[in-house]
Amino acid sequence: MALKLFSKFLAVGILNTIVGISLMYSLYYLGFSYWWATFLGNGVGACVSFGLNRSFTFNSEASVRKTILPFFLVIGVCYVLAYSISIGVLKQILSIVPLIPLNHVEDFAILVGAGIYTVLNFIGQRQFVFMR
Repeated sequence: MALKLFSKFLAVGILNTIVGISLMYSLYYLGFSYWWATFLGNGVGACVSFGLNRSFTFNSEASVRKTILPFFLVIGVCYVLAYSISIGVLKQILSIVPLIPLNHVEDFAILVGAGIYTVLNFIGQRQFVFMR
């Protein structure tokens, strides 16, 4: 059951990731800061995620009113944790082992952060928002 649920979550995640990361990189290369680009891209992806996860992944019958605030609280916590961890860890690793130029750390941090975010978000949504 958990694997099937996580598979559905990943399918929805692929769609909202395409939307969110496309926007993140577009904004970042248009001159937005790392934090603004990831925040706005993640926000748009989160809106896609809410609708699809509520109806498709978790088949929640709870009202939008009841689930929207916890959903975005989980999103916010996951966002701060994931993207702070990714940028911090990559900067530490690259200061010891310079695999890529430091001016490209944020490019990779966006991708690493997306992976961390996905795992944290699944746990949060399942445990606190769309409980069965």
